[in-house]
Amino acid sequence: MAREFQRTHVEVLQKRLREKRKFIQVLAGPRQSGKTTIVQQTMDLVDFPAHYITADELTVHTAAWLQQQWEHARLLAEKNKTALLVIDEIQKIAQWHEAVKRLWDEDTRKKLALHVVLSGSAPLLIQKGISESLAGRFELIPVTHWSFPEMQKAFGWNVQQYIYFGGYPGSAHLVDNEIRWKSYIKDSLIETTVSRDVLLLNRVDKPALLRQLFHLGCLYSGQIVSYQKLVGQLQDAGNTTTLAHYLRLLSGSGMLNGLEKFSGRKVKQKSSSPKLLVSNTALLSVFGEHTFKEAQQSGDVWGRLTESSVGAHLLNASAGTSIEVLYWREGHREVDFILRRGKKVAAVEVKSSRIRESLAGMDEFVKQYKPYRILLVGKDGIPVEQFLAEPITTWLA
Repeated sequence: MAREFQRTHVEVLQKRLREKRKFIQVLAGPRQSGKTTIVQQTMDLVDFPAHYITADELTVHTAAWLQQQWEHARLLAEKNKTALLVIDEIQKIAQWHEAVKRLWDEDTRKKLALHVVLSGSAPLLIQKGISESLAGRFELIPVTHWSFPEMQKAFGWNVQQYIYFGGYPGSAHLVDNEIRWKSYIKDSLIETTVSRDVLLLNRVDKPALLRQLFHLGCLYSGQIVSYQKLVGQLQDAGNTTTLAHYLRLLSGSGMLNGLEKFSGRKVKQKSSSPKLLVSNTALLSVFGEHTFKEAQQSGDVWGRLTESSVGAHLLNASAGTSIEVLYWREGHREVDFILRRGKKVAAVEVKSSRIRESLAGMDEFVKQYKPYRILLVGKDGIPVEQFLAEPITTWLA
């Protein structure tokens, strides 16, 4: 089923393509977030010819292949006064950013009206490439995991289903058979992302360690874990610098994140222990030992899933905004999530039946930092389903 929320992405992309050729449009996001559907819908709406190619195949594609396809699109533009070139999974092409820069600049000098859209499943790789070689030549359109309202509208899910099964639309028809569902998530999404989007395209000296870190990090989602503790629990872990680097790669693939600690001092913030957080709660459920029914009956398990779902929502919703998602902790006092945009701060506490090692820290945080808003999500506060449906900008408006 088509992603309803893609209307916004399609409208934005369509509007930009109708403007005078100015920038390369870049769609970046994790696998199965709908990037290909967005560009295909846009191609159907624009009133000029388009050439679509994808590098998401086993065949190795080179910069020479990219230039061949670009030449084809140039002929379309010369014949029809304007045309569109769409390159899907651009990060799979060796030295793609250098080739795109050269070809784009050639067309700019010739004043050729060829619009270009790039998309990729590894946000970190896409952003690294465009920031290194395409500065001033692109606009980024982030595409994130599906939200609760999207899954609800497309598949009729309730909030409990979303909290456990997450936001992978391709897996929705499998949830009645959890064994098949878990196999699909592991084989078709996790393994593909790790093998083809992380290990194949980055230098990783210890791939087994990266896989262990991902597995352990998903199980620890919602917890603050020092790198030293991670070193102690992983085999052949190397040093904390290696783990921090691997966590950044996993974050860039749209799977596992390490939230930084909120502090008035950036130096302290950067050196803090990360709060591990999955980008999609399917990644927490798939490694757990509990079925959907069992998870709902366990206060601790359901509490961690709920907190991770709220955190994943905030992270995904912050994409394309200037809002940072952080956490705060001093001693045993903790606030689950801190939202910051400039000097404006909102504190978010998720109230569930999860058993915590730390005491609530909202009173202390309010005393020290006087946030713009303090929010309670869950029992006695904003219902989880309502919070998951709200744009993140609501809380810092």
